[in-house]
Amino acid sequence: MDVDETGKLESLDPDMLLLQEVSPFALKSSPVVAEELFSQWLSLPDTCRLVKSLLADAKAGVPFSALENSTNTNALSINPLPSLFPAASTPPLSPRSSSGSPRTMKQRTSPSSLGSPLKVLREPVREIIPQFYFKNGRPPPNEIKDHFVFQVDNRFYGHMDGLQLLEFKSFTKEICKIPSFFSTALFKKIDVNLTGTITRDQFIDYWIRGNMLAMDLPTQIYTILKQPHRTYLVQDDFKPILRELLSSHPGLEFLQSTPEFQERYAETVIHRIFYYMNRSGNGRLTLRELKRGNLIDAMLHVDEEEDINKVLRYFSYEHFYVIYCKFWELDTDHDFFIDRENLIKYGNHSLTYRIVDRIFSQVPRKFSSKVEGKMNYEDFVHFILAEEDKSSEPSLEYWFRCIDLDGNGVLTPNEMLFFYEEQLHRMECMAQEPVLFEDILCQLVDMIGPESEGYITLRDVKSSKLSGNVFNILFNLNKFIAFESRDPFLIRQEREDPNMTEWDRFAHREYIRLSMEEDGEDMSNASGDVWEESLEAPF
Repeated sequence: MDVDETGKLESLDPDMLLLQEVSPFALKSSPVVAEELFSQWLSLPDTCRLVKSLLADAKAGVPFSALENSTNTNALSINPLPSLFPAASTPPLSPRSSSGSPRTMKQRTSPSSLGSPLKVLREPVREIIPQFYFKNGRPPPNEIKDHFVFQVDNRFYGHMDGLQLLEFKSFTKEICKIPSFFSTALFKKIDVNLTGTITRDQFIDYWIRGNMLAMDLPTQIYTILKQPHRTYLVQDDFKPILRELLSSHPGLEFLQSTPEFQERYAETVIHRIFYYMNRSGNGRLTLRELKRGNLIDAMLHVDEEEDINKVLRYFSYEHFYVIYCKFWELDTDHDFFIDRENLIKYGNHSLTYRIVDRIFSQVPRKFSSKVEGKMNYEDFVHFILAEEDKSSEPSLEYWFRCIDLDGNGVLTPNEMLFFYEEQLHRMECMAQEPVLFEDILCQLVDMIGPESEGYITLRDVKSSKLSGNVFNILFNLNKFIAFESRDPFLIRQEREDPNMTEWDRFAHREYIRLSMEEDGEDMSNASGDVWEESLEAPF
Protein backbone atom coordinates (compact mmCIF):
# COMPACT_ATOMS: atom_id res chain seq x y z
CA MET A 1 0.00 0.00 0.00
CA ASP A 2 1.52 3.33 -1.14
CA VAL A 3 1.07 6.26 1.27
CA ASP A 4 2.44 9.81 0.90
CA GLU A 5 4.42 11.72 3.51
CA THR A 6 1.29 13.37 5.11
CA GLY A 7 -0.23 10.00 5.84
CA LYS A 8 -3.24 10.41 3.50
CA LEU A 9 -4.47 7.53 1.42
CA GLU A 10 -3.16 8.03 -2.09
CA SER A 11 -3.82 4.75 -3.81
CA LEU A 12 -5.25 1.43 -2.77
CA ASP A 13 -5.73 -1.64 -4.84
CA PRO A 14 -9.01 -3.32 -3.77
CA ASP A 15 -7.88 -6.60 -5.26
CA MET A 16 -5.23 -6.73 -2.60
CA LEU A 17 -8.03 -7.00 0.00
CA LEU A 18 -9.66 -10.00 -1.60
CA LEU A 19 -8.53 -12.72 0.75
CA GLN A 20 -8.56 -16.22 -0.60
CA GLU A 21 -9.86 -17.82 2.56
CA VAL A 22 -10.65 -16.42 5.96
CA SER A 23 -12.48 -18.81 8.23
CA PRO A 24 -14.90 -17.58 10.92
CA PHE A 25 -12.77 -19.42 13.49
CA ALA A 26 -9.71 -17.39 12.48
CA LEU A 27 -11.64 -14.14 12.86
CA LYS A 28 -12.87 -15.13 16.32
CA SER A 29 -9.47 -16.27 17.52
CA SER A 30 -7.68 -13.18 16.13
CA PRO A 31 -9.83 -10.04 16.64
CA VAL A 32 -6.92 -7.91 15.51
CA VAL A 33 -7.25 -9.32 11.99
CA ALA A 34 -10.93 -8.31 11.86
CA GLU A 35 -10.14 -4.78 13.10
CA GLU A 36 -7.39 -4.42 10.51
CA LEU A 37 -9.72 -5.55 7.73
CA PHE A 38 -12.43 -3.11 8.86
CA SER A 39 -9.92 -0.27 8.89
CA GLN A 40 -8.81 -1.15 5.41
CA TRP A 41 -12.45 -1.25 4.23
CA LEU A 42 -13.05 2.25 5.62
CA SER A 43 -10.05 3.47 3.62
CA LEU A 44 -11.64 2.57 0.30
CA PRO A 45 -12.87 5.50 -1.90
CA ASP A 46 -16.34 3.99 -2.35
CA THR A 47 -16.65 3.63 1.40
CA CYS A 48 -15.77 7.28 1.85
CA ARG A 49 -18.46 8.31 -0.63
CA LEU A 50 -21.00 6.11 1.13
CA VAL A 51 -20.27 7.64 4.51
CA LYS A 52 -20.48 11.18 3.09
CA SER A 53 -23.80 10.38 1.41
CA LEU A 54 -25.27 9.01 4.61
CA LEU A 55 -24.11 12.05 6.57
CA ALA A 56 -25.68 14.37 3.99
CA ASP A 57 -28.98 12.49 4.18
CA ALA A 58 -28.92 12.69 7.95
CA LYS A 59 -28.35 16.45 7.90
CA ALA A 60 -31.15 16.89 5.34
CA GLY A 61 -33.59 14.92 7.53
CA VAL A 62 -34.09 12.04 5.09
CA PRO A 63 -35.28 8.99 7.06
CA PHE A 64 -32.99 6.04 7.05
CA SER A 65 -34.27 2.87 5.34
CA ALA A 66 -32.92 -0.48 4.37
CA LEU A 67 -30.16 -0.21 1.81
CA GLU A 68 -31.99 -2.25 -0.79
CA ASN A 69 -35.16 -0.13 -0.40
CA SER A 70 -33.52 3.28 -0.34
CA THR A 71 -34.79 5.75 -2.99
CA ASN A 72 -31.87 8.13 -2.57
CA THR A 73 -29.88 8.49 -5.79
CA ASN A 74 -26.48 8.28 -4.24
CA ALA A 75 -23.40 6.35 -5.02
CA LEU A 76 -24.81 3.36 -3.20
CA SER A 77 -27.53 2.91 -5.77
CA ILE A 78 -25.01 3.14 -8.57
CA ASN A 79 -22.13 1.05 -7.30
CA PRO A 80 -22.44 -1.99 -5.13
CA LEU A 81 -20.82 -2.06 -1.70
CA PRO A 82 -17.14 -2.82 -1.92
CA SER A 83 -16.56 -6.37 -0.82
CA LEU A 84 -13.66 -7.68 1.21
CA PHE A 85 -14.52 -11.28 0.31
CA PRO A 86 -14.70 -13.03 -3.07
CA ALA A 87 -18.11 -13.78 -4.57
CA ALA A 88 -17.45 -17.50 -4.32
CA SER A 89 -17.60 -17.36 -0.52
CA THR A 90 -21.21 -16.01 -0.44
CA PRO A 91 -23.83 -18.68 0.56
CA PRO A 92 -26.33 -19.52 -2.18
CA LEU A 93 -29.88 -18.17 -2.11
CA SER A 94 -32.73 -20.49 -1.24
CA PRO A 95 -34.69 -21.84 -4.25
CA ARG A 96 -37.45 -19.47 -5.35
CA SER A 97 -40.97 -20.84 -5.39
CA SER A 98 -43.53 -20.06 -8.05
CA SER A 99 -45.15 -17.59 -5.69
CA GLY A 100 -41.94 -15.67 -5.23
CA SER A 101 -39.46 -15.54 -2.40
CA PRO A 102 -39.99 -13.42 0.71
CA ARG A 103 -37.17 -11.20 -0.46
CA THR A 104 -38.76 -10.36 -3.79
CA MET A 105 -42.16 -9.89 -2.10
CA LYS A 106 -40.60 -7.46 0.28
CA GLN A 107 -39.17 -5.44 -2.58
CA ARG A 108 -42.51 -5.18 -4.31
CA THR A 109 -44.42 -4.16 -1.19
CA SER A 110 -44.14 -0.70 0.24
CA PRO A 111 -43.79 -0.29 3.99
CA SER A 112 -47.04 1.68 4.23
CA SER A 113 -49.10 -1.13 2.75
CA LEU A 114 -47.84 -3.67 5.26
CA GLY A 115 -49.12 -1.80 8.30
CA SER A 116 -48.30 -2.66 11.88
CA PRO A 117 -47.97 -6.33 12.86
CA LEU A 118 -49.91 -5.53 16.05
CA LYS A 119 -52.78 -4.13 14.03
CA VAL A 120 -52.99 -7.33 12.06
CA LEU A 121 -53.30 -9.31 15.27
CA ARG A 122 -55.97 -6.99 16.66
CA GLU A 123 -58.06 -7.09 13.51
CA PRO A 124 -57.91 -10.59 12.01
CA VAL A 125 -59.43 -11.27 8.67
CA ARG A 126 -63.05 -12.36 9.24
CA GLU A 127 -63.96 -15.61 7.55
CA ILE A 128 -67.57 -15.66 6.38
CA ILE A 129 -69.15 -18.98 7.44
CA PRO A 130 -72.40 -19.76 5.65
CA GLN A 131 -75.46 -20.48 7.82
CA PHE A 132 -75.68 -24.17 8.59
CA TYR A 133 -78.50 -24.30 11.20
CA PHE A 134 -82.08 -23.43 10.40
CA LYS A 135 -84.61 -23.70 13.22
CA ASN A 136 -87.47 -24.77 10.94
CA GLY A 137 -85.40 -26.48 8.27
CA ARG A 138 -83.22 -25.31 5.42
CA PRO A 139 -85.13 -23.05 3.01
CA PRO A 140 -86.02 -24.91 -0.17
CA PRO A 141 -84.42 -23.91 -3.48
CA ASN A 142 -86.24 -21.38 -5.60
CA GLU A 143 -87.07 -24.07 -8.17
CA ILE A 144 -89.02 -26.10 -5.59
CA LYS A 145 -90.75 -23.01 -4.27
CA ASP A 146 -91.75 -21.89 -7.77
CA HIS A 147 -93.08 -25.35 -8.62
CA PHE A 148 -95.11 -25.41 -5.41
CA VAL A 149 -96.62 -21.99 -6.12
CA PHE A 150 -97.48 -23.18 -9.62
CA GLN A 151 -99.39 -26.16 -8.17
CA VAL A 152 -101.20 -23.91 -5.72
CA ASP A 153 -102.21 -21.50 -8.47
CA ASN A 154 -103.63 -24.38 -10.52
CA ARG A 155 -105.73 -25.57 -7.56
CA PHE A 156 -107.08 -22.10 -6.83
CA TYR A 157 -107.79 -21.42 -10.50
CA GLY A 158 -111.51 -20.81 -10.82
CA HIS A 159 -111.91 -20.33 -7.06
CA MET A 160 -111.36 -16.61 -6.70
CA ASP A 161 -113.38 -16.55 -3.48
CA GLY A 162 -111.23 -19.34 -1.99
CA LEU A 163 -111.65 -23.03 -1.10
CA GLN A 164 -114.15 -24.41 1.39
CA LEU A 165 -113.39 -27.21 3.85
CA LEU A 166 -114.61 -30.08 1.66
CA GLU A 167 -112.60 -28.80 -1.30
CA PHE A 168 -109.55 -28.34 0.91
CA LYS A 169 -109.42 -32.02 1.95
CA SER A 170 -107.80 -33.25 -1.28
CA PHE A 171 -105.64 -30.13 -1.33
CA THR A 172 -104.17 -31.15 2.06
CA LYS A 173 -103.11 -34.58 0.87
CA GLU A 174 -102.02 -33.87 -2.70
CA ILE A 175 -100.37 -30.46 -2.36
CA CYS A 176 -99.24 -30.34 1.28
CA LYS A 177 -98.38 -34.08 1.33
CA ILE A 178 -99.83 -34.63 4.80
CA PRO A 179 -102.61 -37.09 5.80
CA SER A 180 -106.05 -36.06 4.62
CA PHE A 181 -107.57 -36.21 8.12
CA PHE A 182 -105.44 -33.17 8.99
CA SER A 183 -107.46 -30.98 6.63
CA THR A 184 -109.80 -29.58 9.29
CA ALA A 185 -106.99 -28.79 11.72
CA LEU A 186 -104.95 -27.12 8.95
CA PHE A 187 -107.99 -25.26 7.66
CA LYS A 188 -108.64 -23.73 11.09
CA LYS A 189 -104.97 -22.76 11.43
CA ILE A 190 -105.20 -20.71 8.23
CA ASP A 191 -108.78 -19.43 8.53
CA VAL A 192 -108.14 -17.42 11.68
CA ASN A 193 -111.13 -15.14 11.02
CA LEU A 194 -113.53 -18.11 10.74
CA THR A 195 -114.81 -17.07 7.30
CA GLY A 196 -115.29 -20.66 6.13
CA THR A 197 -113.01 -20.21 3.11
CA ILE A 198 -109.28 -20.01 2.45
CA THR A 199 -107.94 -17.79 -0.32
CA ARG A 200 -104.82 -18.34 -2.32
CA ASP A 201 -102.97 -15.48 -0.58
CA GLN A 202 -103.91 -16.80 2.87
CA PHE A 203 -102.49 -20.21 2.07
CA ILE A 204 -99.30 -18.81 0.53
CA ASP A 205 -98.80 -16.58 3.54
CA TYR A 206 -99.17 -19.51 5.99
CA TRP A 207 -97.38 -22.27 4.09
CA ILE A 208 -94.57 -20.41 2.32
CA ARG A 209 -94.01 -17.20 4.26
CA GLY A 210 -94.60 -19.14 7.47
CA ASN A 211 -91.73 -21.43 6.40
CA MET A 212 -93.89 -24.58 6.44
CA LEU A 213 -92.50 -25.56 3.05
CA ALA A 214 -88.99 -25.79 4.54
CA MET A 215 -90.03 -28.12 7.39
CA ASP A 216 -89.92 -31.90 7.32
CA LEU A 217 -93.16 -33.84 7.70
CA PRO A 218 -92.96 -34.44 11.50
CA THR A 219 -92.32 -30.74 12.10
CA GLN A 220 -95.22 -29.78 9.84
CA ILE A 221 -97.59 -32.10 11.73
CA TYR A 222 -96.25 -30.91 15.07
CA THR A 223 -96.79 -27.26 14.07
CA ILE A 224 -100.35 -27.90 12.89
CA LEU A 225 -101.36 -29.80 16.04
CA LYS A 226 -99.77 -27.78 18.83
CA GLN A 227 -101.19 -24.64 20.40
CA PRO A 228 -99.31 -21.39 19.67
CA HIS A 229 -98.34 -20.77 23.30
CA ARG A 230 -96.91 -24.28 23.83
CA THR A 231 -93.72 -26.05 22.86
CA TYR A 232 -95.24 -29.54 23.22
CA LEU A 233 -98.34 -31.57 22.39
CA VAL A 234 -100.96 -32.72 24.89
CA GLN A 235 -103.61 -35.38 24.44
CA ASP A 236 -106.35 -32.90 23.55
CA ASP A 237 -104.31 -31.73 20.54
CA PHE A 238 -104.92 -35.10 18.85
CA LYS A 239 -108.69 -35.11 19.26
CA PRO A 240 -109.53 -32.96 16.18
CA ILE A 241 -107.67 -35.25 13.76
CA LEU A 242 -109.19 -38.38 15.31
CA ARG A 243 -112.68 -36.94 15.01
CA GLU A 244 -112.07 -36.33 11.33
CA LEU A 245 -110.57 -39.80 10.92
CA LEU A 246 -113.67 -41.35 12.50
CA SER A 247 -115.96 -39.38 10.22
CA SER A 248 -114.09 -40.08 6.98
CA HIS A 249 -112.24 -43.40 7.15
CA PRO A 250 -114.13 -46.25 5.45
CA GLY A 251 -112.95 -48.78 8.05
CA LEU A 252 -114.64 -46.82 10.86
CA GLU A 253 -117.97 -46.00 9.25
CA PHE A 254 -119.79 -48.63 11.32
CA LEU A 255 -119.03 -46.62 14.47
CA GLN A 256 -120.95 -43.56 13.32
CA SER A 257 -124.15 -44.95 14.85
CA THR A 258 -122.48 -45.33 18.26
CA PRO A 259 -120.88 -42.00 19.22
CA GLU A 260 -119.91 -43.27 22.68
CA PHE A 261 -117.65 -45.92 21.15
CA GLN A 262 -116.20 -43.38 18.75
CA GLU A 263 -115.07 -41.40 21.75
CA ARG A 264 -113.62 -44.50 23.44
CA TYR A 265 -111.77 -45.46 20.28
CA ALA A 266 -110.22 -41.98 19.99
CA GLU A 267 -109.19 -42.07 23.65
CA THR A 268 -107.57 -45.48 23.23
CA VAL A 269 -105.56 -44.37 20.20
CA ILE A 270 -104.32 -41.28 22.05
CA HIS A 271 -103.40 -43.28 25.16
CA ARG A 272 -101.45 -45.75 23.03
CA ILE A 273 -99.62 -42.88 21.30
CA PHE A 274 -98.52 -41.36 24.60
CA TYR A 275 -97.59 -44.74 26.07
CA TYR A 276 -95.07 -45.45 23.31
CA MET A 277 -94.05 -41.92 22.30
CA ASN A 278 -94.00 -39.84 25.48
CA ARG A 279 -91.06 -41.60 27.12
CA SER A 280 -90.75 -39.03 29.90
CA GLY A 281 -94.32 -39.84 30.97
CA ASN A 282 -95.16 -36.21 31.75
CA GLY A 283 -98.04 -35.96 29.25
CA ARG A 284 -96.11 -33.48 27.10
CA LEU A 285 -95.07 -34.88 23.74
CA THR A 286 -92.11 -32.95 22.34
CA LEU A 287 -91.02 -32.62 18.72
CA ARG A 288 -87.97 -34.74 19.43
CA GLU A 289 -90.12 -37.56 20.81
CA LEU A 290 -92.43 -37.28 17.81
CA LYS A 291 -89.51 -37.66 15.40
CA ARG A 292 -88.05 -40.62 17.26
CA GLY A 293 -91.23 -42.67 17.14
CA ASN A 294 -93.17 -44.35 14.33
CA LEU A 295 -96.39 -42.34 14.64
CA ILE A 296 -95.94 -40.44 11.36
CA ASP A 297 -95.53 -43.68 9.40
CA ALA A 298 -98.68 -45.05 11.05
CA MET A 299 -100.62 -41.91 10.11
CA LEU A 300 -99.54 -42.20 6.49
CA HIS A 301 -100.45 -45.89 6.51
CA VAL A 302 -103.93 -45.36 7.92
CA ASP A 303 -104.60 -42.67 5.32
CA GLU A 304 -103.88 -45.16 2.51
CA GLU A 305 -105.28 -48.39 4.01
CA GLU A 306 -109.05 -48.94 3.93
CA ASP A 307 -108.88 -51.84 6.40
CA ILE A 308 -108.19 -50.08 9.68
CA ASN A 309 -107.26 -53.37 11.37
CA LYS A 310 -104.20 -53.74 9.16
CA VAL A 311 -102.67 -50.66 10.78
CA LEU A 312 -101.39 -52.45 13.87
CA ARG A 313 -99.64 -49.41 15.28
CA TYR A 314 -102.06 -47.26 17.34
CA PHE A 315 -105.12 -47.28 15.00
CA SER A 316 -106.33 -50.88 14.83
CA TYR A 317 -109.98 -51.18 15.87
CA GLU A 318 -109.49 -54.80 16.91
CA HIS A 319 -106.82 -53.71 19.36
CA PHE A 320 -109.17 -51.10 20.79
CA TYR A 321 -111.90 -53.73 21.09
CA VAL A 322 -109.65 -56.05 23.09
CA ILE A 323 -108.50 -53.32 25.47
CA TYR A 324 -111.98 -51.99 26.08
CA CYS A 325 -113.53 -55.43 26.61
CA LYS A 326 -110.78 -56.41 29.05
CA PHE A 327 -111.45 -53.26 31.03
CA TRP A 328 -115.20 -53.83 30.94
CA GLU A 329 -114.81 -57.40 32.24
CA LEU A 330 -112.84 -56.21 35.26
CA ASP A 331 -115.03 -53.17 35.95
CA THR A 332 -117.87 -55.21 37.45
CA ASP A 333 -119.84 -52.24 38.78
CA HIS A 334 -119.24 -50.29 35.54
CA ASP A 335 -118.28 -47.06 37.24
CA PHE A 336 -115.32 -46.87 34.86
CA PHE A 337 -112.80 -47.46 37.64
CA ILE A 338 -110.78 -50.53 38.68
CA ASP A 339 -109.51 -51.26 42.19
CA ARG A 340 -107.02 -53.82 43.55
CA GLU A 341 -109.55 -56.63 43.81
CA ASN A 342 -110.63 -56.07 40.22
CA LEU A 343 -107.10 -56.09 38.84
CA ILE A 344 -106.10 -59.23 40.72
CA LYS A 345 -108.60 -61.10 38.52
CA TYR A 346 -106.79 -60.05 35.33
CA GLY A 347 -105.58 -62.93 33.17
CA ASN A 348 -107.35 -65.56 35.28
CA HIS A 349 -105.60 -64.42 38.47
CA SER A 350 -102.18 -64.58 36.87
CA LEU A 351 -100.63 -61.68 38.82
CA THR A 352 -99.41 -61.79 42.41
CA TYR A 353 -100.82 -59.56 45.13
CA ARG A 354 -97.44 -58.00 45.71
CA ILE A 355 -97.04 -56.76 42.13
CA VAL A 356 -100.63 -55.46 42.12
CA ASP A 357 -99.88 -53.53 45.31
CA ARG A 358 -96.85 -51.98 43.64
CA ILE A 359 -99.00 -50.92 40.69
CA PHE A 360 -101.57 -49.26 42.93
CA SER A 361 -98.83 -47.58 44.92
CA GLN A 362 -98.26 -45.73 41.61
CA VAL A 363 -94.54 -46.55 41.57
CA PRO A 364 -94.31 -47.52 37.89
CA ARG A 365 -96.65 -44.71 36.78
CA LYS A 366 -98.65 -42.06 38.58
CA PHE A 367 -102.37 -42.59 37.98
CA SER A 368 -104.32 -39.98 36.04
CA SER A 369 -107.36 -41.08 38.06
CA LYS A 370 -108.47 -38.62 40.73
CA VAL A 371 -110.11 -41.33 42.85
CA GLU A 372 -107.96 -42.73 45.62
CA GLY A 373 -107.12 -46.41 45.26
CA LYS A 374 -108.59 -46.77 41.75
CA MET A 375 -107.25 -46.63 38.21
CA ASN A 376 -109.21 -45.21 35.31
CA TYR A 377 -109.31 -46.31 31.69
CA GLU A 378 -106.11 -44.45 30.72
CA ASP A 379 -104.21 -46.09 33.58
CA PHE A 380 -105.51 -49.49 32.50
CA VAL A 381 -104.38 -48.93 28.88
CA HIS A 382 -100.84 -48.33 30.11
CA PHE A 383 -101.03 -51.39 32.34
CA ILE A 384 -102.31 -53.83 29.70
CA LEU A 385 -99.81 -52.65 27.09
CA ALA A 386 -96.98 -53.13 29.59
CA GLU A 387 -98.27 -56.53 30.74
CA GLU A 388 -98.89 -58.09 27.34
CA ASP A 389 -95.78 -56.77 25.53
CA LYS A 390 -92.79 -57.03 27.81
CA SER A 391 -90.42 -56.76 24.84
CA SER A 392 -90.96 -53.01 24.47
CA GLU A 393 -88.85 -50.46 26.30
CA PRO A 394 -91.82 -48.71 27.99
CA SER A 395 -92.89 -52.06 29.42
CA LEU A 396 -89.39 -52.92 30.66
CA GLU A 397 -89.15 -49.54 32.39
CA TYR A 398 -92.63 -50.02 33.88
CA TRP A 399 -91.87 -53.38 35.49
CA PHE A 400 -88.29 -52.50 36.45
CA ARG A 401 -89.63 -49.69 38.64
CA CYS A 402 -92.06 -52.16 40.22
CA ILE A 403 -89.33 -54.63 41.22
CA ASP A 404 -86.89 -51.90 42.33
CA LEU A 405 -88.24 -51.62 45.89
CA ASP A 406 -85.77 -49.03 47.17
CA GLY A 407 -85.69 -47.05 43.91
CA ASN A 408 -81.89 -47.06 43.65
CA GLY A 409 -81.87 -48.09 39.99
CA VAL A 410 -80.65 -51.68 40.45
CA LEU A 411 -82.36 -55.03 41.14
CA THR A 412 -80.78 -57.09 43.88
CA PRO A 413 -81.38 -60.79 44.67
CA ASN A 414 -83.32 -59.81 47.81
CA GLU A 415 -85.74 -57.66 45.79
CA MET A 416 -86.32 -60.45 43.28
CA LEU A 417 -86.78 -62.94 46.14
CA PHE A 418 -89.48 -60.72 47.66
CA PHE A 419 -91.69 -61.12 44.57
CA TYR A 420 -90.77 -64.74 43.84
CA GLU A 421 -91.76 -65.93 47.33
CA GLU A 422 -95.42 -65.46 46.46
CA GLN A 423 -94.93 -67.30 43.19
CA LEU A 424 -93.36 -70.18 45.09
CA HIS A 425 -96.29 -70.31 47.50
CA ARG A 426 -98.82 -70.30 44.65
CA MET A 427 -97.01 -73.17 42.93
CA GLU A 428 -97.23 -75.21 46.10
CA CYS A 429 -100.95 -74.47 46.41
CA MET A 430 -101.50 -75.59 42.81
CA ALA A 431 -99.55 -78.82 43.40
CA GLN A 432 -96.90 -77.63 40.99
CA GLU A 433 -93.36 -78.75 41.57
CA PRO A 434 -91.70 -75.73 43.19
CA VAL A 435 -88.45 -74.36 41.86
CA LEU A 436 -86.10 -73.05 44.53
CA PHE A 437 -85.07 -69.42 44.29
CA GLU A 438 -81.38 -70.32 44.16
CA ASP A 439 -81.99 -72.19 40.91
CA ILE A 440 -84.25 -69.44 39.60
CA LEU A 441 -81.63 -66.78 40.38
CA CYS A 442 -79.01 -68.61 38.33
CA GLN A 443 -81.49 -68.85 35.48
CA LEU A 444 -82.36 -65.14 35.69
CA VAL A 445 -78.69 -64.13 35.67
CA ASP A 446 -78.04 -66.33 32.63
CA MET A 447 -81.01 -64.81 30.80
CA ILE A 448 -80.04 -61.20 31.54
CA GLY A 449 -76.25 -61.46 31.47
CA PRO A 450 -75.61 -58.40 33.67
CA GLU A 451 -72.39 -56.43 33.36
CA SER A 452 -71.75 -56.57 37.13
CA GLU A 453 -72.26 -59.49 39.45
CA GLY A 454 -74.65 -59.08 42.33
CA TYR A 455 -77.25 -56.78 40.75
CA ILE A 456 -79.11 -56.04 37.51
CA THR A 457 -79.47 -52.57 35.99
CA LEU A 458 -82.09 -51.21 33.62
CA ARG A 459 -79.45 -51.15 30.93
CA ASP A 460 -78.88 -54.88 31.44
CA VAL A 461 -82.61 -55.50 31.16
CA LYS A 462 -82.94 -53.53 27.92
CA SER A 463 -79.98 -55.26 26.31
CA SER A 464 -81.46 -58.75 26.79
CA LYS A 465 -84.18 -60.24 24.59
CA LEU A 466 -85.36 -62.50 27.44
CA SER A 467 -86.09 -59.77 29.98
CA GLY A 468 -89.85 -60.16 29.56
CA ASN A 469 -89.63 -63.78 30.69
CA VAL A 470 -87.65 -62.68 33.75
CA PHE A 471 -90.53 -60.49 34.91
CA ASN A 472 -93.05 -63.25 34.16
CA ILE A 473 -91.06 -65.61 36.38
CA LEU A 474 -91.19 -63.13 39.25
CA PHE A 475 -94.90 -62.22 39.31
CA ASN A 476 -97.00 -63.84 36.52
CA LEU A 477 -97.58 -67.53 37.26
CA ASN A 478 -99.54 -68.41 34.11
CA LYS A 479 -96.90 -66.98 31.78
CA PHE A 480 -94.14 -68.53 33.89
CA ILE A 481 -95.66 -71.98 33.44
CA ALA A 482 -96.19 -71.31 29.72
CA PHE A 483 -92.56 -70.33 29.38
CA GLU A 484 -91.42 -73.50 31.12
CA SER A 485 -93.63 -75.68 28.91
CA ARG A 486 -92.48 -73.95 25.70
CA ASP A 487 -95.67 -74.21 23.64
CA PRO A 488 -94.42 -75.28 20.16
CA PHE A 489 -97.45 -73.68 18.49
CA LEU A 490 -96.58 -70.24 19.85
CA ILE A 491 -92.92 -70.69 18.94
CA ARG A 492 -93.86 -71.58 15.35
CA GLN A 493 -96.24 -68.63 15.21
CA GLU A 494 -93.51 -66.23 16.27
CA ARG A 495 -91.14 -67.57 13.64
CA GLU A 496 -93.73 -67.31 10.86
CA ASP A 497 -94.36 -63.61 11.45
CA PRO A 498 -91.40 -62.00 13.26
CA ASN A 499 -92.71 -58.50 12.50
CA MET A 500 -95.61 -58.93 14.92
CA THR A 501 -94.97 -57.89 18.48
CA GLU A 502 -96.12 -59.75 21.58
CA TRP A 503 -98.96 -57.28 21.86
CA ASP A 504 -100.04 -57.90 18.26
CA ARG A 505 -100.22 -61.66 18.85
CA PHE A 506 -102.07 -61.27 22.13
CA ALA A 507 -104.61 -58.84 20.66
CA HIS A 508 -105.19 -61.15 17.69
CA ARG A 509 -105.85 -64.18 19.91
CA GLU A 510 -108.08 -62.26 22.31
CA TYR A 511 -110.11 -60.68 19.52
CA ILE A 512 -110.88 -64.09 18.06
CA ARG A 513 -111.89 -65.40 21.50
CA LEU A 514 -114.06 -62.40 22.30
CA SER A 515 -115.73 -62.43 18.91
CA MET A 516 -116.52 -66.15 19.27
CA GLU A 517 -118.01 -65.56 22.71
CA GLU A 518 -120.14 -62.74 21.37
CA ASP A 519 -121.30 -64.85 18.44
CA GLY A 520 -122.17 -67.65 20.85
CA GLU A 521 -124.22 -65.31 22.99
CA ASP A 522 -126.03 -63.97 19.94
CA MET A 523 -126.87 -67.49 18.82
CA SER A 524 -128.11 -68.50 22.25
CA ASN A 525 -130.23 -65.37 22.48
CA ALA A 526 -131.62 -65.97 19.02
CA SER A 527 -132.48 -69.60 19.82
CA GLY A 528 -134.15 -68.45 23.04
CA ASP A 529 -136.30 -66.00 21.11
CA VAL A 530 -137.36 -68.72 18.66
CA TRP A 531 -138.21 -71.10 21.51
CA GLU A 532 -140.31 -68.50 23.29
CA GLU A 533 -142.14 -67.62 20.09
CA SER A 534 -142.91 -71.28 19.43
CA LEU A 535 -144.35 -71.68 22.91
CA GLU A 536 -146.47 -68.59 22.69
CA ALA A 537 -147.76 -69.20 19.18
CA PRO A 538 -150.65 -71.57 20.05
CA PHE A 539 -152.01 -69.16 22.55
